[in-house]
Amino acid sequence: MIPLKRIIKSGFVNFRRNGVVSWAAVLVTTITLSVITALILLQAVLHFSLDQIKNKVDVTIYFNVKAPEDRILALKNSLVKLPEVAEVSYTTAEDALKDFRLRHQNDYPTIQALDEIKDNPLGGYLNVKAKEISQYETIANFLKSNNTLVSGSASIIDKVNYYQNKLVIDRLNSIISGAQKLGFLITLILVVISIIITFNTIRLTIFFSKEEIGIMRLVGASKMGIRGPFMIEGAIYGIVASLITMLLFWPVTAWLGRSMTGFLGINMRDYYYSNLVQIFAIILFSGILLGIISSVFAIRKYLNQ
Repeated sequence: MIPLKRIIKSGFVNFRRNGVVSWAAVLVTTITLSVITALILLQAVLHFSLDQIKNKVDVTIYFNVKAPEDRILALKNSLVKLPEVAEVSYTTAEDALKDFRLRHQNDYPTIQALDEIKDNPLGGYLNVKAKEISQYETIANFLKSNNTLVSGSASIIDKVNYYQNKLVIDRLNSIISGAQKLGFLITLILVVISIIITFNTIRLTIFFSKEEIGIMRLVGASKMGIRGPFMIEGAIYGIVASLITMLLFWPVTAWLGRSMTGFLGINMRDYYYSNLVQIFAIILFSGILLGIISSVFAIRKYLNQ
């Protein structure tokens, strides 16, 4: 434990002794962690927007006017069992008529025509939501293979609107897939750039200690004894930068939640507060790991000389 305590103490001494250079490294690390935090929040906005799009896409199965309800419920139970299906809701013919009257309450000719018919001209329908947009075609194929779309009086289904909406569904699926890939690519590029900048800054702080490293090597210090204090120093950069980053995003997300909720579609303040522990854990782990790895690679040059 004595060598470990010495390494930890030397790391704190190095951080305090380097002064301005140490705080420059903290600043750069803070910028890196701020980029990572911003990307986490942007990913939340992206996922929320994509979920909103997914929730607006569905497949509706319209039934014939005289379709027996027991057969409709049997089909509903079959659909619910499919792994691709997230939710199935059933609207009876009576509820369909009420909804129709409500939508056309100001259209007097239509309401008058319904009153003259007396009988309900509408059938019930099932509203099917898939877990992923790409899975709607599988659901449509299931309906075909189940022989429920056979034309004639034997079929209880009037139509399925998937085939009318197929082009829109396919385009939305392409947009979602492209957005996810683009988001991942942008995240990867920004993180790599930030890591390179942080690495070079920490390497600069170690450059000022190259004479000290040479002396330690001459007196027979082990590689771990030389490398350890700089690893601790790098971890301190990450810890301090993590705390600063979380404090910086506190008012930023509060402003976004107050002013930009309508534009973003999600209250960023509520998201940040509710996921504060998870975000801080990610940022703290990233900061410490970034500081330690950068220190290890930066000092390797002087250990191999």
